Amino acid sequence: MASHVIDEANRCLQCKNPRCRQGCPINTNIPEMIRLLKEDKMMEAAYMLFNNNPLSVVCSLVCDHQKQCEGHCVRGIKGSPVHISAIENYISDSCFERIKIEKKPYNGNKVAVIGSGPAGMTIAIILASRGYKITVFEARDQIGGIMRYGIPNFRLPHSILDRYADKLKELGIYLRPNFAIGQSTSIQDLFDDGYKAVYVGTGAWKPRRLRIPGETFGNVHFAINYLNNPDAVDVGDTVAIIGAGNSAMDVARTAIRQGARNVTLYVRRDRISASQDEADYAKLDGAKFAFQKAPIRIEDDGIVMADTELTEDGHVNVLEDTAVLIPCDTVIIAASQLPQDKLLHRDKDLQVNTNGTLKTDDSGETTMKGVFASGDVVTGAKTVVDAVHYSKLIADDMDNYIQSLSK
Repeated sequence: MASHVIDEANRCLQCKNPRCRQGCPINTNIPEMIRLLKEDKMMEAAYMLFNNNPLSVVCSLVCDHQKQCEGHCVRGIKGSPVHISAIENYISDSCFERIKIEKKPYNGNKVAVIGSGPAGMTIAIILASRGYKITVFEARDQIGGIMRYGIPNFRLPHSILDRYADKLKELGIYLRPNFAIGQSTSIQDLFDDGYKAVYVGTGAWKPRRLRIPGETFGNVHFAINYLNNPDAVDVGDTVAIIGAGNSAMDVARTAIRQGARNVTLYVRRDRISASQDEADYAKLDGAKFAFQKAPIRIEDDGIVMADTELTEDGHVNVLEDTAVLIPCDTVIIAASQLPQDKLLHRDKDLQVNTNGTLKTDDSGETTMKGVFASGDVVTGAKTVVDAVHYSKLIADDMDNYIQSLSK
């Protein structure tokens, strides 16, 4: 691994106008990372990566590098791009435990963070380092949110998230697992207990339905529920997956690892929305793809699918007279997710957009004073790096807001 990383680092041209950095959603200084590594300053490179992106270890594994940093590398124009993700992962992973986050003295202010996914974790790390006392409320038994319960272990080892849990404790961050705000406790209760601000990063956990007959049948599962605990589901030999995003690829590869012999992804259009890397891995594992197919209804012994045609203006027409039953043991629907609405039932001051996401202003503040939000609960299901990028900005806004209270 080390020799591969050095070989790749030596291929970097140190461009004066680094397209790789422009392609990174969080603007990672990739040439600087590589320069420091080659000058035997790996710890300095690790600190630079962590300060720019606290979830650098995670992003080096799960980002869509083909569309982002590596997809913009000049080397890729006439050959193979520099394997930037491997370099970043080697540095971040090797140095993670040695990184000591500078922490300012306690400033007398408490902040509640609801949700421990990528957005909540980023907010907690940044504000804790600035002297805030942070309590993270997590509805599940372990931290990580979608990173732990929505990305398979073979793609993102859960041991990495366990290391992050240790890092949070090292920063003095309190973790309250198995505690869902919005049930026995409301956001107002947090303010009553003296928290100066509340951050909502509860993600997008509600499956988007297809709205076709049969979705409640026993042979049907939603991707987000299945990936949460695949061992709880016997998918049988033949699995039909509806969807073409990264989540659908994760479902396919997981089902194959669970013993399914015939796994097919059905796609409405003539192309996938997942990253090409993830699709290639799914094919390599044995998954098949059926393009321009749309589900009509689900039956006890399979799913009825019809052909589709694409119009010139990009719409999909379903040709229902072509519908046929495709026998299968299990149907898994991977059509994205929406935010849950438990908080809204308890705290009526929180408003949502028409698509169900939490309404915020430009500074990330919701319609409830002192409550901020970012990540999937605001944007809908996005990537880890998107959640980190926006949460860094919201952390600054929260800091400014709390400081303004004492003026």
